[in-house]
Amino acid sequence: MGKLVDGKWHDVWYDTKSSDGKFQRKDAQFRNWITADGSDGPNGEKGYPAESGRYHLYVNLACPWAHRTLIFRHLKGLDDAITVSVVHWEMKENGWEFRPGDLGSTEDHIFGSEYLHQIYTKADPHYTGRVTVPVLWDKKEQTIISNESSEIIRMFNSSFDAFAKYDIPDFYPVAQRDAIDSVNELVYHKINNGVYKSGFATTQAAYEEAYEALFDALDSLEGLLNTQKYIAGDQLTEADWRLFTTLLRFDPVYHGHFKCNKKRLVDYPNLWALTRELYQYPGVAETVNIPHIKAHYYGSHGTINPTGIIPSGPDIDFNDPHNR
Repeated sequence: MGKLVDGKWHDVWYDTKSSDGKFQRKDAQFRNWITADGSDGPNGEKGYPAESGRYHLYVNLACPWAHRTLIFRHLKGLDDAITVSVVHWEMKENGWEFRPGDLGSTEDHIFGSEYLHQIYTKADPHYTGRVTVPVLWDKKEQTIISNESSEIIRMFNSSFDAFAKYDIPDFYPVAQRDAIDSVNELVYHKINNGVYKSGFATTQAAYEEAYEALFDALDSLEGLLNTQKYIAGDQLTEADWRLFTTLLRFDPVYHGHFKCNKKRLVDYPNLWALTRELYQYPGVAETVNIPHIKAHYYGSHGTINPTGIIPSGPDIDFNDPHNR
């Protein structure tokens, strides 16, 4: 997981020495916005108009942040409107690479690039920062619209309605936005990013702090689902989808690989049932590739799993009835 410095690639891991062993994720840097009419985004971001065929999504099937953009693209039926390329599962000295044909990976359909960092330097030849997925590329302006997944899913939720094949509920309804934003804050810091804070910690104290916060948050959501159907209320929203991509990976990867082993997901009856419900939502299973997920985590993080051995288990049936 290297980085670009003034447009030059460097194979360097995260610096945890300066943060007392804590993993600290940097904010995404490309923060433009696509709207139906090209007007500016909700916080004044530069606006681009929604057009079918204009935008291209770069993802990895293992990454939970990228996965949620694939889910929204699929749920809305934007497969024809927004094209996609999938980087290879293995991420080592060159970062994300394009090596088609292995566990769902593809070529770079736009440029035929070898590496994802080449897409970043096409947008900004002097870019400095991590090269992450997802990336939403503008074929017309030849630039990156956004590499922030939480904002890409909101664009997909509403900006491309004119091109959507499916009429599905608004996953960010005005009446629930305060509740959604509040639970998103908890889920992002303590669960979505919390598993990484545990797994990438380099001191015992940093690991234990993240570990406790993670399971406190999971316990809290498990209890919340005793009183309401979804985590932001009684309607399925983006908050549930943002949580889902972490829960899906919890037992196959985070429980063992990232040492998040106080409990398994299947030990949380409500959260496990919610995960199965969302997995069984029409079209979602098509976005899930467990072999790709396991190969990436266990095969790419040499500091955590130096042998590179990919575990055979666990056996999980996401199609079991959820009874919700």
